[in-house]
Amino acid sequence: MTRANPLLTGILLTIVAGALFAGMDSLGKHLSTLLPVMQVIWGRYVVQTVVMTAWLGATTGTRFLRTSHPILQLTRGLLLLACTFLMYEALSRVPLADATAVLFFSPIMVTVLSVALLGERIGLHRIAAVLAGFCGMLLILRPGIGSFHPALFLVLAAAVLNAVYLILTRRLAGREDAASTQFNTTAFGAVVMSAVVIPVWQTPDAATMALLLAIGLLGTVGHFLLVSAFRYASASLLSPFLYTQVLVAAGVSVVLFGDPLHGATIAGTAVLVASGLYIWWRENRVRTRETAVDPAVRADIHPGD
Repeated sequence: MTRANPLLTGILLTIVAGALFAGMDSLGKHLSTLLPVMQVIWGRYVVQTVVMTAWLGATTGTRFLRTSHPILQLTRGLLLLACTFLMYEALSRVPLADATAVLFFSPIMVTVLSVALLGERIGLHRIAAVLAGFCGMLLILRPGIGSFHPALFLVLAAAVLNAVYLILTRRLAGREDAASTQFNTTAFGAVVMSAVVIPVWQTPDAATMALLLAIGLLGTVGHFLLVSAFRYASASLLSPFLYTQVLVAAGVSVVLFGDPLHGATIAGTAVLVASGLYIWWRENRVRTRETAVDPAVRADIHPGD
């Protein structure tokens, strides 16, 4: 096998995962017209937790139930749950393409929060990329223009929470068993949503129940493929290909939901993606240099989730 094959496999798995995540959000948007948002999220979390529990139990025994960092895992799980809630609330009101593009402000926010929370230092190049990304986000939000929808601020809040979630995931990498981190991604949320959903529960028909099952399975398979992709190449190499989710979401938004695709949205998304790719390139370049000096730095390159 040539060296190119593992990288190509990782890239293809990442692209498929991004497409599945876009499909999951599309189903979430559709289901929010049939059921309360809380119930849609319940389906998403419970199905993934049940499937992951079965899979991890079969492959790791009970090891995945143990955690050395319960507070961090709980906080991480609740952050993702809050992010999901805000995203799905927004999807019931705004085009899928706009919401997905704004959510991908998260990689840029990770750079900002890494300075504030982790004390990392960034240079002028990455500061310029962050500012460009912010301008791209403003183009998508279009504040003060008639087409602006306030619900996009829910997605912006979700992007910030998702960035903190990603930072906590980075902190757990290498400190926590990967199986435990995978399980706890949705386990806390499944418990919380099983209680919260009771007052708003609406008994779905068979077709709607099948869609609830599908949304959970799409999330589970997408997550599994993404984790599998990291076995073939580092997350730092594969992360840019997750922008496939933005492209697929834009296509689904127009074709299936009939949402308008504004020129400002296209321009803003292009700037946002370019900014994220540039930050990724700079960080990967810096880490490559650090690894050449100190091979021990390699332990930090692969996130565990």
